[in-house]
Amino acid sequence: MTTKSSSSVLGGKASSSPLLSSAARQRLVTKDGHCALLPPLCPPGSWREAASRAWLLALQDLWGLLVSLRWRWVLLAFCASFLAHWLLFACLWYLLAHLNGDLDVQDHDAPPQGHVVCVKHITSFTAAFSFSLETQLTIGYGTMFPSGDCPSAIALLAVQMLLGLMLEAFITGAFVAKIARPQKRAGAIQFSPQAVVCQHQGQTCLMLRASNLLRRPLVDVKVSAVLYEEHEGQALHQTSLDFHLDHLGQQPCPFFIFPLTFYHPLDRRSPLYPTLCEGTSNHFELVVFLLASQEGTGDTCQKRTSYLRQEIQFDRHFVPALGLDARGRYMVSNHHFDTMQSKEPFDKDCVVQINGDGSDRME
Repeated sequence: MTTKSSSSVLGGKASSSPLLSSAARQRLVTKDGHCALLPPLCPPGSWREAASRAWLLALQDLWGLLVSLRWRWVLLAFCASFLAHWLLFACLWYLLAHLNGDLDVQDHDAPPQGHVVCVKHITSFTAAFSFSLETQLTIGYGTMFPSGDCPSAIALLAVQMLLGLMLEAFITGAFVAKIARPQKRAGAIQFSPQAVVCQHQGQTCLMLRASNLLRRPLVDVKVSAVLYEEHEGQALHQTSLDFHLDHLGQQPCPFFIFPLTFYHPLDRRSPLYPTLCEGTSNHFELVVFLLASQEGTGDTCQKRTSYLRQEIQFDRHFVPALGLDARGRYMVSNHHFDTMQSKEPFDKDCVVQINGDGSDRME
């Protein structure tokens, strides 16, 4: 067996494309499915404008921002919003008492003749904050209450109750939406850290495995992928790939409870054929998407991962995912993501991956 290595220069000259340079590339999508793309750099002196624009865009999608935040920030926003609401109306109640002259009244149970106390016993800011809290939470201890002869107090009370109900509805909806997000169900789906290329049903295939860690089954499972490949003169070229499951073809898998192995045929129609079977040196990243529906609710969840050239193993296959216990029941193997040497003869037309280079061919 001999190997032929291709040069890293194009036509005797180094490539002028920055993406085709020899620098190591980082992922577009991490192994756990998060986007690793960096935001554009701000020109010197314009970071304030960029920051204000980013805040404006975030406030325009306040609902999506709140739902996507981590729980610690959601709880902080919950507490801060209610405290700010109570403090705001405490200031307004205190201002009303000051403008009405209630702070100068010694005994609110026996005010001077002709003076109407708007809210009984608001004599300090602490009392105003307590009344704001009681009003919002409808506690009603009975000591402080607005007077029906003070229209300003009734109007302010109505405004506080309306805004408080809107705030409670928004926060409660955000909590329910965050708890019921189908993305949390996707956290129980795992992909194999390595993909393999081996013979499957008489043809060379790229294969990967997905596992459902929970005993609750998923339905209508479908796996697809997008190949991001660097081309000369273009940053990244995107090509879609289809993955199949046994003899289901492109039909979704109706039942996902044990590890499933999906495969993509590496024939000449495959976008991966030039890279894996002809030895082209273009950098690529294969981003895989798994779509599934929850059996109980029908909500759709998506799980993502990515594979680089060095994460694709040749002439290997996955070990069996299922076994039998002593009572003849099926059980999932603890090593269902492990690979082993393939026993079937490998297609000699494909490239052997040596140190992740992908530019060597078997003869």
